[in-house]
Amino acid sequence: MTLRNASRLLAGALLICPLAPASAAEGPSIAGPIGGTDVRSATLPPPGLYAGAIALWADAFRFVDGQGNLIPALSDARLDRVTGGPFVVYVPDVQVLGGSVGLAGFQPMGRLCGRLFATAPKICQTGLGDPYIEAAWSRSFGTLRPSRHPGAFPILEGLSIKLAFGVVVPIGQYNATSAITKALSSGTNIWDFAPSIAVTYTTPAILAEGTEFSFKTYWNNYLTNPATGYSTGTIINTDFAITERIGRFQIGVAGYYLHQIADDKINGVPVAPDGIRAKILSLGGVLVYDMPEHGTSIKVKALQTVRATSNVYTHAVVVGFFKKLR
Repeated sequence: MTLRNASRLLAGALLICPLAPASAAEGPSIAGPIGGTDVRSATLPPPGLYAGAIALWADAFRFVDGQGNLIPALSDARLDRVTGGPFVVYVPDVQVLGGSVGLAGFQPMGRLCGRLFATAPKICQTGLGDPYIEAAWSRSFGTLRPSRHPGAFPILEGLSIKLAFGVVVPIGQYNATSAITKALSSGTNIWDFAPSIAVTYTTPAILAEGTEFSFKTYWNNYLTNPATGYSTGTIINTDFAITERIGRFQIGVAGYYLHQIADDKINGVPVAPDGIRAKILSLGGVLVYDMPEHGTSIKVKALQTVRATSNVYTHAVVVGFFKKLR
């Protein structure tokens, strides 16, 4: 990979949500809130207004080419990101085709720092990111049963599905004067239109109170960046988790897989040498603690990249909380 293309890859690092690895060279956002939608991903909460916040720390430490090999031109590049923001979810008290509907919005903001070479000074930028909004429909085919532990939320046993459509709106802080300033911009200057599907299935109580299998897959479709003429190829990304419900706790393994299925292009021409098609697999653990008496849940997740091509390896830690307002 040439230094020019390596710099383009750097421009995408730490911008792709929800887990902040790099993606294709222009660094598009991925649909969804930072931290992902892993546990209970196909369910909507009961009717009401909810709010919360999410915070993420991530660092990028190994930039790789289309074969997964370290890019020599970026061997000393380092990037780190602290970002977060509020979100709201509204679920009206209506039924549509036997299911519930909901609206959600998330506004990220943060500070990104990095350097291109070991001798280069560390540069930081702070600003608002691109907001994400989503409309969803969810239906459960299972049954709600009480927990064995007093004071815990009831458990929805069986199958749930959710269909949604989300949009990343490119109004965040964006600076395209150089590769490093693009990499450190909180916004992307790229529209993303993303339909998604989620499935959650919780077993009867076997190990403890029920094993949950859950995933949500987004199909990200991007418009061309008007500032650069760069067009990012279609990306499919999936958040997933296998967890166990134990009273107020839900604990298990979480993961994230991203696959770019079309070439990046500049003015309609695929970017050499291979279209910079990104792939990422990250794995780690997730823990949720519910406090029904306060209408609140807290989630902590830690992930690390285990395989990547045309991308970057990262560590990431996410903390978030969710509370019913009314």
